[in-house]
Amino acid sequence: MSRRLRLLFFGTPGFALPSLETLLAGPHEVVAVATRPPKPRGRGQAAQDSAVAAAAEAVGIETLAPATPADETFQDRLRQLSPDLGVVVAYGRILPAPLLGLARLGFINAHASLLPLLRGAAPVERAILGGFEKTGVTIMRLDEGMDTGDIMSAREHAIAPGTDSGRLSDELSGIAAELLREAVELLAGGRAGFRPQDHERATYAPPVGKEEARIDWHRAAEAIERQVLAFSPRPGAFTFDGDRRIVVLEARAAAADKAAASPGEVSSATGESLKVACGCGVLAIARLKPAGARAMSGAEYLRGRRGNAVPRFDGRD
Repeated sequence: MSRRLRLLFFGTPGFALPSLETLLAGPHEVVAVATRPPKPRGRGQAAQDSAVAAAAEAVGIETLAPATPADETFQDRLRQLSPDLGVVVAYGRILPAPLLGLARLGFINAHASLLPLLRGAAPVERAILGGFEKTGVTIMRLDEGMDTGDIMSAREHAIAPGTDSGRLSDELSGIAAELLREAVELLAGGRAGFRPQDHERATYAPPVGKEEARIDWHRAAEAIERQVLAFSPRPGAFTFDGDRRIVVLEARAAAADKAAASPGEVSSATGESLKVACGCGVLAIARLKPAGARAMSGAEYLRGRRGNAVPRFDGRD
């Protein structure tokens, strides 16, 4: 017979919300939520709570936001709560060994890849950049390494053509919530099983750097399309038209239709898209956002652009 568990939940962005909501609706008690501290956002750089903090506070759950999970006062408070199990979803920090020992059943984590593939901070973006046809979610036991713990369960998920990081994150967050609900029930009933990862097969998904979103038009159109998808909605794949920064919002690779065009040159406009020559093929840009302006179609940007010269996009300042 399953016993009612006292849960600690660690999470920060919107990806973690379906998991928190699922646990709150279940038979177990979420005794506290830990999240990253408020972060400056927007033009005014006002500090804003994380998505998880806002959701927890809305239902009256104790919410803790330490500068570091190694903080002794933070760990003392968790110890006072006598937790049975810790649940981690996109918290954003590696938990130190003393903290992992605070919960009777340890800590489990939902990771957005099929481990040991894509360990690290950006598995969704790296899966799209890498042209993966499938990814998934893995539930594992946390240890001191980076996504190296034993696996409890995993579910595969196909990546549909044209899927961007925002959509894929939403899809995987729902799967994570379902797998965590099942995992907590198995642990509560003493029926959970774990298997070690094959560490020799491990690959890594390091954090995304803003410069990685800068488009190099000498690359193949298919690679640039994946770049646009991987960095949507944030930080946005970008280029320059002269000194004006342009964020490419929607685009697809197409066959070259103007052999004389050089990489970065706008070769033609079709419907609402404009076509930009790449190292191989062309990129048909359906929507873009110039700095200081609203989002618009590629053809609309071309019509409103000053000057008669054929524009050339450049991936460098």
